[in-house]
Amino acid sequence: MVHIGVFAMPLHPKERAYGDMMADNREQVLLADRLGMAEVWIGEHQTSISEPITDPFLFLATTMYEAKNVKFGSAVVNLSYHHPVKLAMQLAMFDQLSGGRAMVGIGPGGLISDSEIFGIDREQSYAMMVECVDIMELLWSRDAPLEYNGKFWQISLSAFVEDDIGVGRLPKPLQNPGPPIAYAMRSPKSGASELLAQRDWIPISGNFVPAGIVKNQWTDYCNQREKIGKRPDPENWRAGRSILVTDTNDRAADYIAQEEGGFRHYFHYLRTLEAKRNMMGATQQEREAFVAGQVNEALEDQVIAGDADTVLDKLIAYRDEVGPFGTLLMTGHDWDEKDMWRCSMRMLAEDVVPRLSQHAESTDPIY
Repeated sequence: MVHIGVFAMPLHPKERAYGDMMADNREQVLLADRLGMAEVWIGEHQTSISEPITDPFLFLATTMYEAKNVKFGSAVVNLSYHHPVKLAMQLAMFDQLSGGRAMVGIGPGGLISDSEIFGIDREQSYAMMVECVDIMELLWSRDAPLEYNGKFWQISLSAFVEDDIGVGRLPKPLQNPGPPIAYAMRSPKSGASELLAQRDWIPISGNFVPAGIVKNQWTDYCNQREKIGKRPDPENWRAGRSILVTDTNDRAADYIAQEEGGFRHYFHYLRTLEAKRNMMGATQQEREAFVAGQVNEALEDQVIAGDADTVLDKLIAYRDEVGPFGTLLMTGHDWDEKDMWRCSMRMLAEDVVPRLSQHAESTDPIY
């Protein structure tokens, strides 16, 4: 069976009013819940108004009592910018308030301007991420006395404890031993695959990488699981794609071709950041040429659009190519054409994915 969810960084044109962006993102979450989607993942950044959600769980808390069934994930919360005690307690409270619907997508922090403003050494951010998870899991499972002497954080709670009145007991998540941990993969092979396999974290393949890389991510993850004697579980794997379902193929093609359309804006933003990060010595003209070429490639390889039958065929072909992911995460794009995007979500959830799931049940390999 294939489930459907939303992965929203989210990303918007910088000219939009902040409040309007928040309102659209909230409506997208609520619509996903009404359509019976399984989960919504929301990202976090601090220094880009184009990615304006600075706290995914604070944002999601504004929807949890209206959206009664969908699960809530961060994709991702950048752990190197957070004190693990504070974050662990926030997540425990969110999980309790949401009825055990929290999922914690984690990352080391990908936007260089975020690292800069926090003064984080990017060479240390991955190790900080792992240590932060270790501390949070300790706090979710133990009460005082506590002692943790890490490389980046030292945690101690023993001197002022009064168990009779609850002092020294820490809030715990509703889910035991804690909310599921997920990691959004970008490269085809990395140490993250080994960590995902060993610690039973949820693998998420990003929507903004080529299909060949997604395939290699799944293969590498399976290999890592097999090395340690664990069965790879496709049901646990999430894979993202930018998807637009329209009444006709021509309507979808016209939208993709728009110079100021949401798809082109999305990939232009991402590839511009990539060029700035990796082409420090290049001229502006060289960067612009790189970005233009990369955007066009992304529109060809990383967008699935058309009428319902066309999108179904493309999704079947994509899944046949990359592997049997259990949850398809549609990218939450800017609602520059609200009615079109609402309709697309509805057709995807009610028409396309049920047929994709039927196909998967009849063709998936047994792991």
